[in-house]
Amino acid sequence: MPIKSKIRTIADYPKKGIMFRDITTLIKDPVGFRLVIDSFTQRYISDEIDFDIIVGIESRGFIIGGALSYTLGKGFVPVRKAGKLPAEKVSHAYELEYGTDKIEMHRDAISKGTKVLLVDDLLATGGTALAAATLIEKLGGTVSEMAFIVNLPDVGGEKRLMEKNYRIFSLTEFEGD
Repeated sequence: MPIKSKIRTIADYPKKGIMFRDITTLIKDPVGFRLVIDSFTQRYISDEIDFDIIVGIESRGFIIGGALSYTLGKGFVPVRKAGKLPAEKVSHAYELEYGTDKIEMHRDAISKGTKVLLVDDLLATGGTALAAATLIEKLGGTVSEMAFIVNLPDVGGEKRLMEKNYRIFSLTEFEGD
């Protein structure tokens, strides 16, 4: 698949031993970006996966989620890092590979019973996706599916999310670290 060939790999970033999968080279390429959005649109244009709104995780999830919201005619809700949202919000702190972080969503972004497509660029440990799902569920929503451009199955996030019964979809995978 041409998507994988357009993703740059940077060795030893952010620390030694990590192979960082950088999608900026994919989305700067007009054919690559179109391929990503068209591939997701084809998957979600049918009624097979029922959802009301798209939630994107800061920051690259905004790029994919915003474009996908447009092509599918759905609204878009951002999940932000702490301190970035102006209105009343709900937050969730979670563990990272290198420490802790906190994400937030506006309290009025999701209503009880709202079905959500959660999008981000990459699935590694699954910590951020789980935290975003927790926010959605705190507000009474349900996650219909989680969509990623890249899955790193050997890092464990896919397994972790599937153990919690989340549906996962990715356009490509990289084996190894």
